Amino acid sequence: MPFIQVRGVEHYYEWIRTPVISEKKPVLVFIHGWAGSGRYWKTTAQALTNFFDCVLYDLRGFGRSRLPKQPTGLDYELETYAEDLAALLDALGLERVYLNAHSMGASVATLFLNRYPERVEKAILTCSGIFEYDEKAFKAFHKWGSQVVRFRPNWLVKIPLLARLFMARFLKQAIATSARQAFLEDFIIADYEAALGTIFTSVSEKAAKVMPQAFAQLQVPTLLVSGEYDKIIPAEMGRRAAALNEKVEFAIIPNTAHFPMLEDADTYLQKVREFLGVSS
Repeated sequence: MPFIQVRGVEHYYEWIRTPVISEKKPVLVFIHGWAGSGRYWKTTAQALTNFFDCVLYDLRGFGRSRLPKQPTGLDYELETYAEDLAALLDALGLERVYLNAHSMGASVATLFLNRYPERVEKAILTCSGIFEYDEKAFKAFHKWGSQVVRFRPNWLVKIPLLARLFMARFLKQAIATSARQAFLEDFIIADYEAALGTIFTSVSEKAAKVMPQAFAQLQVPTLLVSGEYDKIIPAEMGRRAAALNEKVEFAIIPNTAHFPMLEDADTYLQKVREFLGVSS
């Protein structure tokens, strides 16, 4: 498996492109969400290889990007993950790219866009948005999240139908059994400190203040895609974020939830291709 050193951590990455490289194509980088990995982006990337060379990677502490035993000195702030992305692009020799990021990864991407606008041609933010701070609700969520992250024995992957139950809250339409199982596996192997740390940084009073400003400041042409029935980041949150900036185009994928790229791949890809200016 290909790994690359990024700020003291071995990051897993993977190129998805046509077998025969006849011409240099623009690069589209995919960023996954909390407790996931780049592998759920693979079918989307494969559908775009006529137009882009695609890069999937696993965020620090998630998927196959395992944390070393010795301290890295890096925290789990979203801004720090944005700097990880900058370092990854440097390590891969990529000066300017397209981005497609999902959920927590979309928050990372939004912060990256404002720090390095010259490095991105266009961006797609899938299932992202802004929310208001609610101290009581946030404390309850953090308590629940801490418990969920603490209890993740490896034998959970062997329980029949658990993957279906695990993914039920995230979906409106069914996805492939293998994809559901992959999500459960990624959740179980996510590093404890990374999984817990990003719960506290992505759903926080700071994020509630910073993210509206970040959306308002975007200078890179951006498509924000929401799932109509998303319970994790409701479409209205995406609508409010897009309304802050005329450079942000908003689209809702009907009858989908938190993974519209898997629940209705055809409609999702149509929206993406239209925004990127490539034919089907």
